Amino acid sequence: MHQQDIQKLTETITKAVLAEIARGAGTPAHTADAPATAPEIARMQSSTPARIAVGRAGARLRTESYLQLRADHAAARDAVLQDVDGDFLARLGLETVLTRCADKDEFLTRPDLGRVFPAESLAQLKAINPEPCDVLVYLADGLSSRAAEANGETILPLLLEGLRGQGLKVGQPFFVAYGRVATMEQVAQTVGAKVVCVLLGERPGLGSAESMSAYLAWNPRPGMPESERTVVSNIYAGGINAAEAGAYLTDVLARVYREQKSGV
Repeated sequence: MHQQDIQKLTETITKAVLAEIARGAGTPAHTADAPATAPEIARMQSSTPARIAVGRAGARLRTESYLQLRADHAAARDAVLQDVDGDFLARLGLETVLTRCADKDEFLTRPDLGRVFPAESLAQLKAINPEPCDVLVYLADGLSSRAAEANGETILPLLLEGLRGQGLKVGQPFFVAYGRVATMEQVAQTVGAKVVCVLLGERPGLGSAESMSAYLAWNPRPGMPESERTVVSNIYAGGINAAEAGAYLTDVLARVYREQKSGV
């Protein structure tokens, strides 16, 4: 497209937008405040955490919507930048194992270091689980410490109890600080676990900062294709609640062990 054509298209779009503004588009007639559309818009708003039909004040968001947006953004930043609370880990009896990341900044800027462990951490993993096991489940912070704290205390005990109830030898869980999904590869090889599941916080959005995902695999190993991992995501109060996810994952992990395969 030539520069002249681009300029004409831009002018056409600008005129159309200005005409919409002049007619009042985006004013209360197009929000939940409008009596004619209130029931339909309320129904749509109840079906999604997305910000739809919130209205505006002039050319800006309304103060309430703007402040809520800023608050949600701050919560998301905190979830990424804060560490998991030590008292929480103590209540669950989880020993902390460090990846090669020295701190949170390095974890965010060097994803590769969050996938592997130094020699002392590998020795620590072996000391926590000196014998091979059928299934090993562990917790990691990932990109949301709030996800670990909001869901871990419910989902982890349920998983351990459910797996043992199915006759499986379950390894001792632990917590990986500054950990990514691929830590499961070195974990499995070091501990001798046939099936590994890591519960970790996902990158928070403006809808929730507490969403956890469970990544699991049969025979995890360095260099394994991503297609061999199975994932259950959206574990939080507004999605799949932690108790329900624990029950479901128990069945999934048991099936992966029996069939000796995972992924797609």
